[in-house]
Amino acid sequence: MLVDQPVRAKRHEKVGFTSADGLALRGCLHLPAARRPPVVIGCHGLFSSAESGKQQTLAQNCNRRGMAFLRFDHRGCGASEGDFKAVTSLAGRMRDLAAAAAMLSARTDLAPRMGLFGSSMGGTVCLAMAARLNVAAVVTLAAPVRSQPVLAAIARSAERERVAERLNPENLHFDIAAQIDGIHTLLLFHGDADAVVPVASAREIYARAVEPKAMRIFPRGDHRMSAPRDQAVFQQEAADWFARYLVG
Repeated sequence: MLVDQPVRAKRHEKVGFTSADGLALRGCLHLPAARRPPVVIGCHGLFSSAESGKQQTLAQNCNRRGMAFLRFDHRGCGASEGDFKAVTSLAGRMRDLAAAAAMLSARTDLAPRMGLFGSSMGGTVCLAMAARLNVAAVVTLAAPVRSQPVLAAIARSAERERVAERLNPENLHFDIAAQIDGIHTLLLFHGDADAVVPVASAREIYARAVEPKAMRIFPRGDHRMSAPRDQAVFQQEAADWFARYLVG
């Protein structure tokens, strides 16, 4: 296990960039006091935003290890442009991630080595884009391979009518199995009591991946990773994984 390095965050920089289909996206880039650091891009879940507590803490932990971290709002979320119901789809969010990566790659103050972190649907986005972006490492939490379990969970939800008003189900059908065959340098986290994305999804991703790869299944863990102990393990191991393959 890698030991935290005494690197403090230099600054938090508000950034803006534009998706391929013209939507203005907003985010926050956490920069460590290190020269040309590698960078991790975070992708939030379906109804979340860049203000996710997991991402804010992971950004700090990456900074301590000498890595930058970008957390940004996908289209229709937080401070970014777009009507959520009209623009939310896996393909759209993949374009958002591609735009974020292009923006970071154009900066001369960052190293070219890049990692991806995604939670829930954000994990799906990262898995689908990892090969295309040629990233050095990927970490996901509770990522679905297919949309069917997520849509079924929404249909079972006590708030299903309110949630359904915000979604266009036709835009949310996906299956990324073919895109993750041979994915590598991948660390998976999942709870075995996840009622939204079955733990079988993590096991399938792991089986399709090649070394180096690792998987951490949390006993009685839910979709939100609510248990403080699970959160602590996730933060430590995720930051260590990125440091191992981005910093070296």
